Amino acid sequence: MLRPVVVGLDGSRESLAAADWAAGEALRRGLPLRLVHAWVGLSSDPSQLPELEAPRYWARRILRGAMDQLSERHPQVYLSAEQVSRPAVDALVEAGAEAELLVLGSRAFSGFGGYMAGSVALATVARATRPVVLVRADRTPEDEHLPTAEGLPSERTPYCDVVAGVDVSHPCEELLAFAFESAALRNAPLRVVHAWHVAFAPPAAAATMSAAAHQAAERALADELRPWREKFPNVQVRTLVENERPAQQLLHAAQDAGLLVVGRRIRPARFGTHTGPVTHAAMHHVHCPVAIVPHE
Repeated sequence: MLRPVVVGLDGSRESLAAADWAAGEALRRGLPLRLVHAWVGLSSDPSQLPELEAPRYWARRILRGAMDQLSERHPQVYLSAEQVSRPAVDALVEAGAEAELLVLGSRAFSGFGGYMAGSVALATVARATRPVVLVRADRTPEDEHLPTAEGLPSERTPYCDVVAGVDVSHPCEELLAFAFESAALRNAPLRVVHAWHVAFAPPAAAATMSAAAHQAAERALADELRPWREKFPNVQVRTLVENERPAQQLLHAAQDAGLLVVGRRIRPARFGTHTGPVTHAAMHHVHCPVAIVPHE
């Protein structure tokens, strides 16, 4: 059975932008698209009381409106919709576990909206066992493509680079699989970014240590990528290895990307689950869609 692409809807501009991106991704992958609206206030059975029936009415309206828009824009995609009477995080995590990927809307640099509000955002991403993609409200399909020769936006030009942030000290097959597959589906170049850092050293030894660390990082990254280059020979791969803070380097590399892919280690933290500083920075500050891939 094919895993669907699942998108969380709440009627906001952010969630509608996420739904449009999810429909395009479902079409690229040849998968069905499932729309989910979750709210704990939804009743499971119809009620004669207007105050109890209103949430069901608005949920149906949100889903129907989104389905109409998506059917018009992406008629080839098979759509389904579901209302869930559960807390948003629980419903989205459960739906995402059965999906190829879960897509959610997020606001720009001022924080998260809709399903991605405050702790709900972190809880959804931190608990998900499948990839989650966050999409900004102001993103358009043209933003994933290079501009025309005249500098105009277009959906007919080649896709922008897919950028992946990799930590070679924690190999992640799931992250690289998602990044290479995403690049292959778009016929886009893949830019793999790795940051390394040398602890403080005396000035006389700093240059030598820096050069040695750089070479070691390049070799480690090349070894990590070798089997994936062989599996995806048509994907053009470029690597960027720099002595830099990982979050800062990744944010810079993603400025002109069509998709950023980052990882999240599945591990319990002292005070619950967490996303890690690099992924956290990407979620809040990167403008393009961000895919967070959980891995061991």
